[in-house]
Amino acid sequence: MNKLPNDSKKLLALNKPKGYLVTRGDDLGRKTVYDLLPTWAYTQGWMPIGRLDLESKGLLLFTTDGKIGNKLTKPGKCIKVYDIWVRGYVSDEHIATSLKGVESDVGLLKALKVEKIGTGGAKTKLRVTINEGKNRHIRRLFGALNDPKFGTPLKVLELKRISIGSFTPDIESGTWRYLTEEEENVLMKNLD
Repeated sequence: MNKLPNDSKKLLALNKPKGYLVTRGDDLGRKTVYDLLPTWAYTQGWMPIGRLDLESKGLLLFTTDGKIGNKLTKPGKCIKVYDIWVRGYVSDEHIATSLKGVESDVGLLKALKVEKIGTGGAKTKLRVTINEGKNRHIRRLFGALNDPKFGTPLKVLELKRISIGSFTPDIESGTWRYLTEEEENVLMKNLD
């Protein structure tokens, strides 16, 4: 992809598919997000801002500027939105508990907003908004809640990050692009 004059010099976005690790290298030879980016992204030190686990997909930003990375990952500063499918029946009580928070071994896990946007069989589709991202935050949050019908923990089956701050990508899974300078300016302005 050729760089255009109005492209950001500091941020690029990848729509990460499931099955790729967010790391610069893997001793076991598994696929990493750098397999989806040009070689120069690795050699020039483009680093992921935050993480998505192996089974998750969606928006992942990269930068060479540590200050931008810190601003976008500082707890409470940057809103991230996810669409998730949960195995189990998610009730209004579950949603209220996820907004209040649950204690875990990594601290309090909670969502800022949870919307029920669909159901299918014994699965529920939710749109979840958070402003911090502890390790496996959403998976642990909903895994701490029990399905009232079966008495088993809810389980996040699919997780896709759809936006970071004001930026919502328009790129296909497995592809990348630079943010425009305007997208970068709006994203960073909203963090101040």
